[in-house]
This record gives sequence, structure tokens and C-alpha cells, in this order.
Amino acid sequence: MENNPSSSRTDRKTIERNRRNQMKALYSQLQSLVPHQTSRGLQEVTSLPDQLDEAANYIKRLQTKLERMKEKKNNLMGIHEKSNASTNCGMMMGFKPPQIEIHEVGSALEVVLKTGLDFQFMFNETIRVLHEEGAEIVNASFTVVEDTVFHTIHSKVGDSALGYGAAGIYERLKKFVSDAN
Repeated sequence: MENNPSSSRTDRKTIERNRRNQMKALYSQLQSLVPHQTSRGLQEVTSLPDQLDEAANYIKRLQTKLERMKEKKNNLMGIHEKSNASTNCGMMMGFKPPQIEIHEVGSALEVVLKTGLDFQFMFNETIRVLHEEGAEIVNASFTVVEDTVFHTIHSKVGDSALGYGAAGIYERLKKFVSDAN
């Protein structure tokens, strides 16, 4: 094969031209994705380094906004991150193992679930177990006292669930609570 310097030079020029065109297309795409903030109402031509700075600043603002929105969502959902300053002898404030009490009077079943602030999901699971066992929920409520949540569920147990059904509900709920500890 012949080693032609002009052919090699042409290949390098073509490769470089393609690289520049690709970079130009990528810069153009980046510029189309980033909203432009001009100080005067006119569209100014900005240099490539300025475009990159603008894009980087825009991404940082989006990240900050995302973090604020996540915090707001968590606050609205009642999820609070515990800091190390709130620990007491290795236990976190608000961390209480769940406790359950079940009272049966005739066809009525009262379930009292006491949890810490970090066991909110247990209420939903308790309702699910009651439904699966055929109990009809009559009333459900909760009260928050400091770092303890008291859930009270009144249900009616059907004839098919009486006797063994109430005992089955009791056993399933006790097992569920003990597994959560």
C-alpha cells in the first residue's frame, strides 16, 4: 500500500470537520433544551462557553428545585427524616414498636393499634387483613399524641367469621404486629 501524505491529511480534515459538525449539532440541541434568560428582551448571541455555563446553572437550579419538592412531598406525606441529634440511647424519637389490642363483643370487633410515627403503613395493612377475613369496617379513626399514633377500627364480623373467624383475625393481626417489631 502506498503511504500518501495528502490522503492522510484529507482523512484527518474530514474527521475533524465531522467532529466539529457533531459538536455544533450537540450544542444546538443543548441550547434548544435550556430556556434562555436574557437581561434585555432581545435574543442575544451567546458564545459556546456561556451556553455551557447557562446549561450547567440551569441543571443546578433544577436539582435544587427537585430537592425542595421532594422535601415538601415528604412533609405533606408525614415522612420526617430523623437526625442523629434526635436519638436517645440508640433509639430514634417516634420509634415505638407497634402494639395491638382486639376486643370482641358479639358480632362487633374493635381493633386498637398503637404505633410510632414511622409505622403509618400498619393501619392500611390492618384494614386489609380485616377485609380478607370478611369483617365489615364500620368506623376507623386515628389520634396522634406526641410521637404515638392511636388507630381505632370498629368492624362487624359476619356470621361466617364468628368464633374461629374472630380468633383467626386476632392471630393474623398479632403475627403481623410481631413481625413488624
